[in-house]
Amino acid sequence: MKRSTIVLLTLALMVGLLLSACSGAQETAKDDSLERIKQAGKFIVGLDDTFAPMGFRDEEGNIVGFDIDLAKEAAKRLGVEVEFKPIDWNSKELELKNKKIDMIWNGLTITEDRKKNMAFTKPYLVNTQIIIVPEGSSIKSKADLAGKKVGVQMSSSGLEALKKDKEVYDSLAEVVEYPDYLEAFLDLKAGRIDAVVADEILGRYYIEKRNENFVILDDNFGTEEYGVGLRLEDKQLLEALNRVLDEMKQDGTMSEISKKWFGEDIIKK
Repeated sequence: MKRSTIVLLTLALMVGLLLSACSGAQETAKDDSLERIKQAGKFIVGLDDTFAPMGFRDEEGNIVGFDIDLAKEAAKRLGVEVEFKPIDWNSKELELKNKKIDMIWNGLTITEDRKKNMAFTKPYLVNTQIIIVPEGSSIKSKADLAGKKVGVQMSSSGLEALKKDKEVYDSLAEVVEYPDYLEAFLDLKAGRIDAVVADEILGRYYIEKRNENFVILDDNFGTEEYGVGLRLEDKQLLEALNRVLDEMKQDGTMSEISKKWFGEDIIKK
């Protein structure tokens, strides 16, 4: 074999090894999420701070709620702090992608579309998309929504569930999208819309606490599961979070937090 050929083969081998090493380093960098959180001493949770009782502000302006307590306990078990950052729910995937937050923990429904942009923990709650109307409304079922104005939150699972029921969705006069459900409920009370499609956990809590003259129909748009959303590449953090959530289920901590906020244990087993 000619000397020039040997040199070229040697160079090609060296370049290949260097590229492989660089690729390995990149893969390692992509999966250092847990170490990064440990070094920072905290993880940042993005949330809609009007989504009671999962994450919302109390009368003193403090962020409280079921998911807030879960996140605080998980952070404690991971040996770090937690920071809660209110975000525009319509831009939640972008906030996560741009690393302005580390996770979304706020009654986040696990859907196939969302799985394309984020990783999810194991589900911890089951929820239903319910229909809420004013007391005395002529709307008694999904079929009665034909020709009506229905309110939902932007980029919500309620909107997704409504769109999936094509027959009902196509029959509506208008779908009004709101930045948060509080605005939707205010418009429902004022008669500007005829119904709201929302998470059962949120809807029942709102009606009870506000003593609103709203009615929840027997018909609904299906059940779903809540999980914590993380970046797709943050596999270490996802694994660690799943571990502590499992521990919290097994030792009864999650059940106690559920009883505090819902009066009963509604944790998904």
